[in-house]
Order: sequence, then C-alpha cells, then structure tokens
Amino acid sequence: MSRRQVRGDSQRPVDWSMDLLRQIREGALDPDYAVVGKHASRGALRLPLAVVALVLGVVVAVQAWYTYQASPAAASERDQLITRIRAAEKTNDDLRSQQVALDQQIADLQKRQVGTGNQAQLDAQGAVSGGTAVSGPGMVVVVDDASGTNAARVTDEDLRQLVNGVWEAGAEAIAINGHRLTTRTAIRSAGAAITVDYRSLLRPYRIEAIGDTKTLPAHFAETSGGVWWADARSNYGLAYDVSTSASLTLPADPGLTVTTAQKS
Repeated sequence: MSRRQVRGDSQRPVDWSMDLLRQIREGALDPDYAVVGKHASRGALRLPLAVVALVLGVVVAVQAWYTYQASPAAASERDQLITRIRAAEKTNDDLRSQQVALDQQIADLQKRQVGTGNQAQLDAQGAVSGGTAVSGPGMVVVVDDASGTNAARVTDEDLRQLVNGVWEAGAEAIAINGHRLTTRTAIRSAGAAITVDYRSLLRPYRIEAIGDTKTLPAHFAETSGGVWWADARSNYGLAYDVSTSASLTLPADPGLTVTTAQKS
C-alpha cells in the first residue's frame, strides 16, 4: 500500500500536510493583526521622539529666556565697570598732577640748598634719568594701525622695537603720547590696548625723541627697530611716518622716584 492510499487522497502528496503545518506555525496570526501591530510599534516609537523634542524645545526656550533676562544686567555691569575705570584714571591723573607739583617744590628747595655747579650736575642727571623735563630738537615718529577691516594692528612688541631702535640711534630722551620713557618704563598690552606704565594709549602713537636731527633719522633706519618698521609698513600696511622737529618738549616721568640713596 502506497503512502497516497493511506492518506486516502490520490491527488495530494504527504509533504503538503507538512507545508500546511509550517505555514500555521510561522503565521499563526491573521495578516490584519500583523499590520495593526506594525502600526502600533511605529506609534510607540513616535511618542518617545515627540517627548524628547518637547523637552529640548522647553530647554532651548528657558535658556533663551535666561539669556534675554541677563542681557540688561550684563550691559549694566559693563557700564558700571567702564565708569569705575574712568574714575580710577581720573584719580590717577589728579595724583600725578599733585606729584608733579611736589616734585617742582623739591626742585626749588634743592636749588636753594646746593651750589650752581651741583645744580647743573643734578639737572643733567635728571634729564638723562627722566626725572626732569627736557626740550630741544629731535625726531618724531607717528605709527598707526593699517586701514581696513581685519587689518594689521600695532602691538606692544612693535612699539618696543621702535623705542629700542630710537635709543640705539642716539636719542637722549623719548616720550610716547606724552609719557616720558625711562629705564623703568613698561610697554605692555592689556587686552586690545597698549599701556605705558599701565596707562592706556590712544592711537595713533606719537614717539618724540630728543637728539641730533641730522643723524638721528638715518641712524634709526639702520637699526633693527627701523628695519622692523620698514617691513611692517611694506608687508602689513601699518602707518609709519618719520619727521624732524626744531623744538620738542618732553615732560618728566612722574612715576620716577628715588628708592635708594647713599651719602658720598
């Protein structure tokens, strides 16, 4: 007896029943249930994404609100800081004026106490050290930032190179924007500003030097500072002008004080 006779169906093979069982096992659910389940899983994913997007939106909105609220406070603090800085600079100017007046009184007292020869020696030493004002012919160098947006700017290193070159060329006394330079003078940067003895300078920067007008400009051009600035003008567009003057007056350095003394 064949396997078909046992099944009682001469048209269907035995493997047909096995295939039917496999289909029932693998697809037990109705196809409509599968479609509904697939949509349900997508909806389940959309819900967390919506929650995350909502939370992010709230965080951004809160941060923007805090930034908006903090802007007036920051502007107010900035204005207060600027006011305090200007007040401090005004106080420093008043103190410097008082110091200049006291220095003049001291000079008058010295003249009364010392002889003519000693006074001439003190005047000569004061001119060299920066303790007294000096006048005479000399050279004027005016430098400034390059023109245009995002152009090169004069730095504290540029001014130091220039001043060192002027000293090397034979200058007897130097001042930057009216500030007398001495061996104790510091030329530094403070943020975007350049300071001389911690006083901010405004551009353009005017360097005045007492010396021989016939030799000072030529000697300066040959120094490392002169070469530095020739390159800065040619390659970076910095403004750089050298001229001479028949009469310059450089003030004394009010910050120069005697720290030690020895009786001879």
